[in-house]
Amino acid sequence: MGGQACVLYGGAEFSRDTDIMVVADAANLDRLQAAIEELRAEVIAVPPFECRFLEAGHAVHFRCRIPEAAGVRLDVMAKLHVLPDFETGWNRRTTAETPAEVMDVLSLPDLVFEG
Repeated sequence: MGGQACVLYGGAEFSRDTDIMVVADAANLDRLQAAIEELRAEVIAVPPFECRFLEAGHAVHFRCRIPEAAGVRLDVMAKLHVLPDFETGWNRRTTAETPAEVMDVLSLPDLVFEG
């Protein structure tokens, strides 16, 4: 969402983590929990990984432990102060394609919010 978007738009900011914005419903969080377990990711700060904290606007921070992603930080959030909801951000997103992947990131106006 953040650092990857900066690089996509030509900024000099290099991402030190992976930011993920999610819809905080039970089924989606169950899928995310399965992915987190596959990464052997552990919560590294408060709050714990619970829907009520995501819905309150907090980010939950993880550190991945599998060898392929050892040490990578994953920040999960359900709300951003610059967006009214996930759907708005999703509808305004930018999609970039490389030979290796397709990546959805925040739109430039949402990334460079001048609130």
